[in-house]
Amino acid sequence: MIEFDLVIRRYGRTVAVNGLSLTIPQGELFALLGPNGAGKTTAIRMLVGLLQPDSGQVRVCGIDSSRKPREASRLMGYVPDEQYLYEKLSGREILEFAGEMHGMDRTTTREHIAREVERFELANFIDNLTETYSHGMRQRLVFAIALLHDPKVLVVDEPMVGLDPRSARVVKDLLRAEAAAGKTVLMSTHTLALAEEIADRIGILNHGQLDFLGTLTELRKELSSPHQALEHLFLELTNGHPLPAAEKLSS
Repeated sequence: MIEFDLVIRRYGRTVAVNGLSLTIPQGELFALLGPNGAGKTTAIRMLVGLLQPDSGQVRVCGIDSSRKPREASRLMGYVPDEQYLYEKLSGREILEFAGEMHGMDRTTTREHIAREVERFELANFIDNLTETYSHGMRQRLVFAIALLHDPKVLVVDEPMVGLDPRSARVVKDLLRAEAAAGKTVLMSTHTLALAEEIADRIGILNHGQLDFLGTLTELRKELSSPHQALEHLFLELTNGHPLPAAEKLSS
């Protein structure tokens, strides 16, 4: 489970996240949407312990991620919006290092590496230095790293960046399967068709606040557009037509 409880984060005078309250239960695939600068990446970085909130709490399975970042991180797999890999190590060496960081024994690490190599079709390049990888190859490796330790929570920032159609299909199926298996999945994306296709609920963040929280069906009802695609609804909501405060769905 993921919980944001009245979270505020500022950069100088700019309030990037403004009183965010949000609960994502076990087994849900949640899509966090919003225009550039809405506060999505700041919220995610607080969740995974890379930033501290100025006030409020962020919890992962009941653990405060700012007070106990190491405990929280062991429960999470994180796929960032930018890939950071050790260029002079092979994919296998990076996965072995990740296993050690999560306290996995060598036998378990080898077994899990074999599982991820098969799942993401890494066999043809897993023993090459990552400096030789294409963007899509790197993205598949990053997913393998995030899932190596069987986390209870998966956090993914822009999952489809650089993926070819086949790899994109693998990731879509993977995210749905992880949620179906009981994991909590938080996905931040600009790919609205992806959110429409696979998300259980969506949250639309704008100027650091949730303008909407609920299902696509509920969003269509609120905007009186029963047959519109998510892209149309998103643009209507974020281009100066927010829901009246009394009509917003709260968490």
